[in-house]
Amino acid sequence: MRVLLIGSGGREHALAVGLAADPSVDFLAAAPGNPGIAGIAELHEVNATDPAAVAALAVELSADLVVVGPEAPLVAGVADAVRAKGIAVFGPSAAAARLEGSKAFANEVMAAAGVPTARSFAGDSLPEIKKALLEFGAPYVVKNDGLAAGKGVVVTSSLDDALRHAEECGTVVIEEFLPGPEVSLFVVTDGTAVAPLMPAQDFKRLKDGDEGPNTGGMGAYAPLDWAPADLVERVVRETVEPTLAEMRRRGAPFSGLLYVGLALTPAGPKVIEFNARFGDPETQVVLALLDTPLAGLLNAAATGRLAEHPPLAWKPGAAITVVLASHNYPGTPRTGDVIEGAEAPGVIHAGTARRADGALVSAGGRVLSVTAAGEDLRAAREAAYALVDRVRMEGAQYRSDIALKAVEGQITP
Repeated sequence: MRVLLIGSGGREHALAVGLAADPSVDFLAAAPGNPGIAGIAELHEVNATDPAAVAALAVELSADLVVVGPEAPLVAGVADAVRAKGIAVFGPSAAAARLEGSKAFANEVMAAAGVPTARSFAGDSLPEIKKALLEFGAPYVVKNDGLAAGKGVVVTSSLDDALRHAEECGTVVIEEFLPGPEVSLFVVTDGTAVAPLMPAQDFKRLKDGDEGPNTGGMGAYAPLDWAPADLVERVVRETVEPTLAEMRRRGAPFSGLLYVGLALTPAGPKVIEFNARFGDPETQVVLALLDTPLAGLLNAAATGRLAEHPPLAWKPGAAITVVLASHNYPGTPRTGDVIEGAEAPGVIHAGTARRADGALVSAGGRVLSVTAAGEDLRAAREAAYALVDRVRMEGAQYRSDIALKAVEGQITP
């Protein structure tokens, strides 16, 4: 199978590792890729949000399967353009990707489908926004309605901060805060059949103890031994299947990866958000534990044959990933810092680049994620942080408490 992967972040490097390990893949290309992906795939320059350019590259490479990693190309219609060339693509249409592209649309779909989620208000009038914030109460949840690279959400006890974020965003969604531990569930789907992956938990705040600003994610781990045994079955029944049915009813069937962000509230699991692609950094730990060949799974979804695919198989043990971010992230990140020790297995590249002299340097906010597996969560955690200690980058920021509460048995669903 000839596979073309679109994207250049940590999620795409993790996907590239999984795709390259699939025996059915005899050619793997990535566009535009990154220095980590370059070690396992042929890189091609392309504007990932240009549907015509991506489709032309897929034809040029005689790709059998195109895997679209990031959300922006999906919302731009890249999957539609590739499908129009008769090439199988893993990723939803632009119409279906609105589940991530617009928080207001996602809430509208969930309301129509009867999906358990938070009460919400969408608009751009500050007086109405303030009224909704006061009605829902603190903590205040303010979401940019559009794509914001994982940083468009503010959760705060300060009404002034909430209003300030709303004013910066324009159109926003105000939501009732959902209490309880958060869980990420990835579901591979062809629009009808579903294959849920292992649930994971990520860490959105920059600093230990869930302090500091929201980020795109500072680490993750799986499995979640503390989660209810019927969690996946319940979420598929109450959330995933009704959502897919509503999207089919609207003439925009969702095929690809449906990311369900959940809060395990006292009233049961409720949806915080939908994404239309694999989440980063949860992808790193989930794929590290997936024993089923990845390309075959994604191709089955892309070609409408997921119902025929064998049940998923998982490796024993646990996996943890720790993100190394650049100085000043999630503000304007400092770039150009030299990175040493990033060649070790388990180091996933995100915001990296090669200098003219060959040195590896930082080129974004979240620069690397370090992933390790172990026989249990404690062993995986020790291995991950031992790997972190081998990476050197001036100004690097990372959390030292990824999965610590889970290891210590301090999480109660």
